[in-house]
Amino acid sequence: MAAVPRLDPQRLTMLAFFLQPIAFGSWLPRIPEIQAGLGLGPAALAVALLGMPVGTLLTLPFAGPLVGRIGGRAAIIAGFVFYSIAVCLPALAPDAFWLFVALVLAGSSISFVELGLNVQADLVEKSTGSLIMNTSHGCWSLGIMAGSLIGSALAGFGLPPNLAIPLISLAVLPIALGTGKALPALWDAPASAPSSKSAWSMPSWPLIGICAFVFGIAMTEGAMADWSAIFLRDAVGAEAGAVGLGYSVFAMFVAAGRFGGDHLKRRLGAINTARLCGALAVLGSVAIYMAPNFALALTGFGILGIGVSVGFPLAVTAAASLGDRAASANVAVLSFVALTGFLVGPPMIGFIAEHFDIRAGIACVIPVLIVSLLLAGRLRPRAAPSSAISTAQTLGA
Repeated sequence: MAAVPRLDPQRLTMLAFFLQPIAFGSWLPRIPEIQAGLGLGPAALAVALLGMPVGTLLTLPFAGPLVGRIGGRAAIIAGFVFYSIAVCLPALAPDAFWLFVALVLAGSSISFVELGLNVQADLVEKSTGSLIMNTSHGCWSLGIMAGSLIGSALAGFGLPPNLAIPLISLAVLPIALGTGKALPALWDAPASAPSSKSAWSMPSWPLIGICAFVFGIAMTEGAMADWSAIFLRDAVGAEAGAVGLGYSVFAMFVAAGRFGGDHLKRRLGAINTARLCGALAVLGSVAIYMAPNFALALTGFGILGIGVSVGFPLAVTAAASLGDRAASANVAVLSFVALTGFLVGPPMIGFIAEHFDIRAGIACVIPVLIVSLLLAGRLRPRAAPSSAISTAQTLGA
């Protein structure tokens, strides 16, 4: 296991966020290659890509209570092990059916480790009094951008995905485990209010509003992950070595927006930050739809990246601060809805592209982003009581 330099809890959490998506990011620019190798049309690929959100949706109802019981740190450590294996499986699939199955397993493992990461970031915020949620998600965006660029580079060198993705996953795993071991073990104290709910109860109306806001954001992020490369290939004629740049630019600007998100939140507040970025998201999605060439399409991906950057981190903080039950339970519900966005978006785009074209498919994100913009007022975080967090132990010290 790789040794991790002594870092404070905030930076350790950010490092874990950065490491988690690298292997998955390396899969994204290989989707067109795998599509061609398996002989899949847009609709068949859309059905296969359903596997990842299906796996996530099946796992999250159980992951929320489990992460609440074992803590974010333990979920990160265990999740990284299973995720590092499962993320390699899609590149080994011999046909569409096994691609779907492999993505179910990958999605299941991703949901568990990402829930652990979000819970850990929320607890570190509460225990230290510092805002790190947006910055942590910015590190995640840097990680997926790095993975995408590495995947594109290895594709350019001719290394097949069934070798490239396992190689990347194997390289990241020991560093990730060392980071997880060094994280502090923080716990949500049980809610003391008589009205506090169990993790299995129906979500409250405030949580439903937050979830409705995040749906359009998540649908857009899923659409860009699965279809940006194919959009650049089919709509503006990008070459094989350049199709991965669309998502790389998108992820880079998502990261930039998130790194500035905590500062912007302090200056403008959560609601105004969400409204400003929501307007940019609508503008960017329209720009992509109308882009006549590669350069303008990349510009649209950048604007859209800034626009959606802070939506999910702001929603995580708002959901975790509701106080009606454990933060892990509310974040699990939010993640469930976010992944439903991933579930709905990519196949919708695929089916529309099958009958019209990829431009018409990408246009699906415009109305849902408008809805998210209108619901930005739901992100009104509540102050967490100082007694809500306890530090069980600090390992790796």
